[in-house]
Formats: sequence, structure tokens, C-alpha cells
Amino acid sequence: MGHAHRLLTSTCPVALQESQTMHACHFFAARKLSATLVTALLLGGLSWSADAGPVLDRIRQTGKITLAYRESSIPFSYLDANKHPIGYTMDLCMKVTEAIRKNLAPKSIAIDYLKVTEFNQIDMIVQNKADLECASTSNTTERREKVAFTIPHYITGTRFMVRADSTITDMRGFEGLTLVSTYKTPSLEAIKRTNKERQLGISIMQANDHEQAAEMVEKGLADGFAMDDVLLYGVISSRADPSKLKVVGKFLALEPLSIVMSKNDPELKAIVDDTMKQLISSREAYAIYDRWFTKPIPPRNASLNIPMNYLLREMWKYPSDSAAF
Repeated sequence: MGHAHRLLTSTCPVALQESQTMHACHFFAARKLSATLVTALLLGGLSWSADAGPVLDRIRQTGKITLAYRESSIPFSYLDANKHPIGYTMDLCMKVTEAIRKNLAPKSIAIDYLKVTEFNQIDMIVQNKADLECASTSNTTERREKVAFTIPHYITGTRFMVRADSTITDMRGFEGLTLVSTYKTPSLEAIKRTNKERQLGISIMQANDHEQAAEMVEKGLADGFAMDDVLLYGVISSRADPSKLKVVGKFLALEPLSIVMSKNDPELKAIVDDTMKQLISSREAYAIYDRWFTKPIPPRNASLNIPMNYLLREMWKYPSDSAAF
């Protein structure tokens, strides 16, 4: 074992060293070392600045900001009984919006909302139709070529929704059966890759959204629905009879979820990153998390009962927009 590997491993939390992915362990340790280096550089007098970009200029000139939301990504971004966007990420975006207002110094900023889907969520940012995407979007290499991400607000992974009477417990259990996922998601790519590598002969279908995929499972059109587990729990909580569905399996891959913004506005990204760091350091972000994951929420006034996992806790000790899973 090399010196660098020993150094990284020694700084890893025990929980990560014992987890199913050592990549996460090295990720957290490397970020801790990086954070120390950045602090040292700042104390040494290094400074930098970013020019205002097109998004902040547009917000300044129009006096409004456009937040992209999803209709059914419970508890991150979804519609309440009055068809108004609510959720965990929406709350975080509201905090960011207030920070932008303070930075630009107008008395107020009008908020417009734009519905997006898995089909177009990234394109709406690229095309400047939305300023922030406030949902449950994974930070991936492919997406980083088009847009920017801030510090993750959740870390999840692909698991499976099945009917409550199903005997399936993992990916191999779908051998020769039908599995659905939503269009253009990391979960869809993960099951395609695993299906090919393990030669499972699974018939893979694509749904337009989470609700359609859940309905396919309920009606027996698919044997399972592959998606981020936290989203599966959210979808189940919104079904007519949640007791008829369950979540099974280990993570196929880890996915950090983050607010999305333009790659072409470094000043905007600096504001978003700084706001996230302040929310985390003040522990306000923890309170917002608890509101949506451990307390009763619409539409059924029921709790998801999902305490913060150790991956997010460790990530927030050294907040970074890195996604090196």
C-alpha cells in the first residue's frame, strides 16, 4: 500500500472504510486535504474574483429569477394541493434567491417558475430559460459538460421499487423479467450497464416520469422500477395505497444531487456555493432537511422517516461541489 493511499485511508471515517464503496472513502479524505490547502492559501493572502456573467446580469436587468421545478420528485420538488412548487430543494433555492437579491441590492426579486422533466431539465438551463434548477438532478460527468452544480444537498443511489408481494431482493432477481426506469436518468444507464455486464436478459423499459413508472409496477406492466431510492420512497408515499409497494436492493451506484445552474456565470456559482456553505455551517440546512425527510409533509401529511445518511453528513463536514464517486 502506497503512502498516498495510507494517508487517504487514515483520514476516512470508519463508516466509509467499512462501506461497499472505497471510492467514497477516498473522495471524502481527498476533499478534506483540499479544504485544508485552500484555507492555507487564503491565509497566505491569495485572492481571486469572478466577472459578473449573463445570468446575474439578466436577473439584475429584469428584476426576476426563474426557478425550474419538477411535478413529482417528492420531497425535493413537487406540487402541493394548490399546484404551487414546494419541496426540500425548492426551500434551498429560495435561500439562494434571497442571497442573490442581497448581492444585487434590489428591494425584491420576482420569482417565475418553470416546469421541467427528465427530458429537458438540463436544456432549460443551457438555453437560459431557467436560472436555477431546483429538483433532484444528479451531478454526472456528462451533465457537467453542459451545466454547473453546487454542493450536493443529498446523496443517493439506484435501488428498486417492487410490489409488496414480490420476492425480488436485488438486481439479479429481475433476470428474464421487466424493469422500468425514467428516460435519460443515471439510474436508467446504471441498469442498462449492469444488465449487459451480468448478461441478465432483463427487458428494460423507459417511462416519461416517476408516476408513470410506479403505475406500470402497480399494474404488472413492469416487475420493478429502478430509480434513486429516496425518490422511490417519495413516490410510494404519494400512491393511493403505499402498502402495496416496497423498495429493495443495494445501491448500484452513488449519486450526489445538486442545484443546477449555468456554466457561464462564475459569479452566480460563487453566490450559490457560498450560500450552501453558510446554510450548512449555520446548520440551517440540517433543519430544512429534517422538515422534508423526518417530519410530516404534503400531500398525505405523512413522514418519509429518512434520517440524514452518513454519506451526506460526511460530505457536509467539508462542503465541496466535487462529485468524485
